[in-house]
Amino acid sequence: MQRYVFSLTALTLQFSCGYGAISVLLHSIISIMGKKNKLSKFADLHSYSNVYENFDPKHPQLVSAPGVAVEMKGNWAGQHFGNNQDIILELACGRGEYTVALAQAYASQNFIGVDVKGARMWQGASIALERGLANAAFLRTRIEQIDLFFGREEVSGIWITFPDPFLRESKESKRLTSERFLTRYKSFLRPGALIHLKTDDPTLYQFTLDTLSGFEGAEIIYFDDDIYSKPLPFQELEYKTYYETAHLAVGRKIKYIRFLIT
Repeated sequence: MQRYVFSLTALTLQFSCGYGAISVLLHSIISIMGKKNKLSKFADLHSYSNVYENFDPKHPQLVSAPGVAVEMKGNWAGQHFGNNQDIILELACGRGEYTVALAQAYASQNFIGVDVKGARMWQGASIALERGLANAAFLRTRIEQIDLFFGREEVSGIWITFPDPFLRESKESKRLTSERFLTRYKSFLRPGALIHLKTDDPTLYQFTLDTLSGFEGAEIIYFDDDIYSKPLPFQELEYKTYYETAHLAVGRKIKYIRFLIT
């Protein structure tokens, strides 16, 4: 905090230099407040009972409040949720809207939102605590390491909601429906577990269909390139993320694929 006060004091001296200095000052204040807000959110996450974080990708280890290292692989249902209900993941959960909505709608299942962006995840984790959703938790980690934190047949389903489509061909392997990731999911999914992709991006949509057609054990159950042009076939599709709402506002079509890997 002392550092911020010093910065603001120094910049205040520039007012006499005219509009340009004032502009710099305002920009700096906004930047400082943004950083402070993020730091505050990170501090909250460290204290939240429904959040687990992997701080060092090179030495993966989950930490829960209050900064205690924990081993969750194979232990999520009993150790965190205290039940034997199915566990559903939301990958690239962003602000966690889908995780919260699903947890609220399906009390007989457990849901875990996964993302690397803690400042975004803070919103969903906070709402889940406020609403007393004991069946909602959050995991902050790189999704490339997801298989390190879930045991064999521990997960009963996956939602992939508006992930980064990584449109460059050189980054196809980073797409969350690439063979690289499908192989990871297979290591911890139960037989018959459903995987759902919801996206506005036509490239990712077609890429996923093409990838699944050549992936051993993959079976496409349902796909639609414009789900809101007709009555929704599944109730779970009614829930919208922040990004989906923004996409719909500018007229983008929402696409959906439901599939499984045996």
